[in-house]
Amino acid sequence: MSGKKTITIRDSSESHFEKGELLSVSRYEDGFYFCTIEVESVTPVLMSELTELHAAQENMTLDELKQVISEIYPGLNELYVISFHIR
Repeated sequence: MSGKKTITIRDSSESHFEKGELLSVSRYEDGFYFCTIEVESVTPVLMSELTELHAAQENMTLDELKQVISEIYPGLNELYVISFHIR
């Protein structure tokens, strides 16, 4: 893990995490463990409010970020930015 990705953007079903909470990160498909992260904050954001900074924190361009989010959460406008650091 290079540490380039410092946020993840999720829907309301994953907005309940709290600052300081430790989470194991694994691949959805097969459960392969990557690392443990510590949540720094959970902040609501609208799709229209996403910026180049959000994209850089996700390690992609803004267009790529909006495309990926649209594919994962079609038609969803209310999202949550989960900021974290690797433990």
